[in-house]
Amino acid sequence: MHLLTLGLNHTTAPLTLREKVAFPGDVLRDALVDLRERLSVLVPESAILSTCNRTEIYCATSDPELAPGELARWLAGLRGLDDDAVHAQWPSHLYALPNHEAVRHAFRVAAGLDSMVLGEPQILGQMKEAARIAQETGSLGTHLHQLFQRSFAVAKEVRSTTEIGAQSVSMAAAAVRLSKRLFEDLRDASILFVGAGEMIELAATHFAAQRPRRITVANRTVERAQTLAQRFNADAIRLAELPDHFDRYDIVVSCTASSLPIIGLGLVERATRARRRKPIFMVDLAVPRDIEPEVARLDDVFLYTVDDLGKLVQAGVEHRKAAIAQAEVIIGSSVDSFMQWLSGRRTVPLIRTLHARGEALKNAELERARAQLARGDAPDAVLEALARSLTSKFLHGPTALLQRGGDDGERLAHAIDQVLPERAESPRKPA
Repeated sequence: MHLLTLGLNHTTAPLTLREKVAFPGDVLRDALVDLRERLSVLVPESAILSTCNRTEIYCATSDPELAPGELARWLAGLRGLDDDAVHAQWPSHLYALPNHEAVRHAFRVAAGLDSMVLGEPQILGQMKEAARIAQETGSLGTHLHQLFQRSFAVAKEVRSTTEIGAQSVSMAAAAVRLSKRLFEDLRDASILFVGAGEMIELAATHFAAQRPRRITVANRTVERAQTLAQRFNADAIRLAELPDHFDRYDIVVSCTASSLPIIGLGLVERATRARRRKPIFMVDLAVPRDIEPEVARLDDVFLYTVDDLGKLVQAGVEHRKAAIAQAEVIIGSSVDSFMQWLSGRRTVPLIRTLHARGEALKNAELERARAQLARGDAPDAVLEALARSLTSKFLHGPTALLQRGGDDGERLAHAIDQVLPERAESPRKPA
């Protein structure tokens, strides 16, 4: 069995393509079920990691040459990409990482080294969620389970022994910085958060620290909105109420699991007219996007996506080069350890077969020896014949290989020297 990771991320694909192959919410679970139904023979183990920065399929496959193409076609078909789009865009945006590279990539992702925000901790939780969903759908086998568990251990070691997460600027903190360019004092601002997930909670925490005049949380289920709103002394409304409230907010931050935009151009246009050219600062942290891209064309609207914020959060990377180097050493050592485990897994079936054949050979010879003893043959002669027959059968394979000769002769001679001792141990005399 071979490991393989196929996907795209913020360094290989633009947001317009990433959002097309994202798996928000329950769509991820359905996708894993579909993948199992269609490719279970080729890909018996699979898990999908889908975030605002990446969509990646982690899998164990029996055919690492065939699997990348089949997975790419499955992904394109499931997400509704036409053939022209696949042939034109995917070769330059997709990556397929086999075995050693797949393991190293998983460890780097878990540790935050492959994130848009270097060292950010959210990705570890997202990987754990991906593993949990794969486990629940029955697609997480022994190989992937071990890969994810070791990824989590590596991430913990990197975070506890290096400064990789020190001074990192999160997306939420970057959003606050950008908003201050437009609104000098956020204490006069009204802020609307659309969604009630982890990313919105993080953003609300950063913005609430600025003591804005008003905070409101909008969500499909008002109960979840109320739970989050209570933490920040905020109001809670249903998503359906947005048209009646939208023009009241100076800052809008959205991150839901919707597969389609929930804030359209018409809604924002009406809000800008009602606000009489008072600007609106908007942040779309969702992939697929929550806010229609055309909104950015409006004169009094300042719209930023995750890719826009990503450019800001790279500023502190230079100060953490030493921590990155330390983390890479930890990851390198962990990759070697995992590959040794994987190599051991591959020899298990061979070892079982070898033992089974040895057991069958032993039983056959013992049965023949017992029959000879039952006939009254001399015990010494029976033991001599048993030893001679076992030795002959044991040496037949290696002898045939050596007689065949060829380039492998020296390697075979070395192997035989390792397997067969030069001198057998003498039996111990009974006390």
